[in-house]
Amino acid sequence: MAPKSLSFPGIFPALLACSFSLLLFCRPIIGGHDYHDALCKSILFFEGQRSGSLPPDQRAKWRRDSALHDGSTAGVDLVGGYYDAGDNVKFGFPMAFTTTLLAWSIIDFGRSMGPELKNAVKAVKWSTDYLLKATAKPGVVYVQVGDAYSDHSCWERPEDMDTLRTVYKIDTSHPGSDVAGETAAALAAASIVFRSRDPAYSRLLLNRAVRVFNFADNHRGAYSSSLHSAVCPFYCDVNGYQDELLWGAAWLHKASRKRVYREYIVKNEVVLRAGDTINEFGWDNKHAGINVLISKEVLMGKADYFESFKQNADGFICSILPGISHPQVQYSPGGLIFKAGGSNMQHVTSLSFLLLAYSNYLSHANKVVPCGERSASPAILKLLAKRQVDYILGDNPLEMSYMVGYGGRFPRRIHHRASSLPSVAAHPTRIRCKEGSRYYLSPNANPNLLVGAVVGGPNVSDAFPDSRPYFQESEPTTYINAPLVGLLAFFSAHP
Repeated sequence: MAPKSLSFPGIFPALLACSFSLLLFCRPIIGGHDYHDALCKSILFFEGQRSGSLPPDQRAKWRRDSALHDGSTAGVDLVGGYYDAGDNVKFGFPMAFTTTLLAWSIIDFGRSMGPELKNAVKAVKWSTDYLLKATAKPGVVYVQVGDAYSDHSCWERPEDMDTLRTVYKIDTSHPGSDVAGETAAALAAASIVFRSRDPAYSRLLLNRAVRVFNFADNHRGAYSSSLHSAVCPFYCDVNGYQDELLWGAAWLHKASRKRVYREYIVKNEVVLRAGDTINEFGWDNKHAGINVLISKEVLMGKADYFESFKQNADGFICSILPGISHPQVQYSPGGLIFKAGGSNMQHVTSLSFLLLAYSNYLSHANKVVPCGERSASPAILKLLAKRQVDYILGDNPLEMSYMVGYGGRFPRRIHHRASSLPSVAAHPTRIRCKEGSRYYLSPNANPNLLVGAVVGGPNVSDAFPDSRPYFQESEPTTYINAPLVGLLAFFSAHP
């Protein structure tokens, strides 16, 4: 008997009477969005996160050069890269994941970006240039610049930084397969982005990805163990390093088409637990991403030996669909995906990205997702992803956008040092460590708009404080925006 199509009430209060399949014909609560405008802003955000010497075409003009001596204490050049969030530390693990997702956004949805494609490519290169520096020495990956405790004790502009810029690395005696595996994935994914744009740079990225992956695989261990006091609890790898090894191999397989990576994936699928924790995807947990990425080949009829990954991907989809989702995945009354822990929008954008990517793969293969006795069509997956994007842009109970600079109402007091302190142009005198506290505690709006920043977002009840001290709700991150770039690109071309 053919499976029934899924029916999911409760996506939005105004749509309680609609089954999920009928939602395809329901009008949005508030109205259409300018997805291209949101796309432009989501990419512009990365310019506000830049570290190092800013280029002449820098568009976030209130920012200035910063951290120009990073790496000098270790005798290496680690200038550049991105600040991950609202502080001034450069964390390699989330930066690498950000790079992988930006590259994936371009690979799958770049054709829909129009004139913004060049800016998206620049955003990837700003990161890969840094990752190449961080991996220049064989058997070593520099994974963090800045002492997080020192940094977090101050509220100061990156241009004024006088906190400790301690350099942290992994090596053969202090392994970090998680961050090295993710770095390999980022470099491999980016090599695809530059394959036709800059073949020499693409080859450099791919060759470096191979070397870093071999290091990660041959010297196994978690960087949270090797560098516990530096990286925990900030970006502590709770999930283990096994998923990053598979993730790195999957991207190397996609980038190089070499049999050795296909064989590695098949051989290590069970050992490295490809099917674990399928309802999560982010900087710490790659399992769902691995399964969706690899499933494309199965759905194209090119890789039956990866069939189990498609089954895992189907299970992931079923685990996050409203009405039948895993208990760890909730939906707010306004319809927002919610997972316990901080910075919920990271889950919203990354899970939505996988929904959209998988829906496209399914569409090309004319397949649906079986969920027990029911099934979910590609159209349903696209709709759920679109609902999440629309919520971010303003279709929510508070009728506010969670992207700074988009719409008439958006967060004004985001937890972000550079945005909340006067710019160097407005206040040329240095603002020292504790002198910034009055700006942190001020009820006034941030003086510098970090356009395109998407904050951690509302709680499970759709409430949002718009207050700097509530960092879990009000802090933006690069890994919230990276998958959103792909989502906005697609919906700008397919509203």
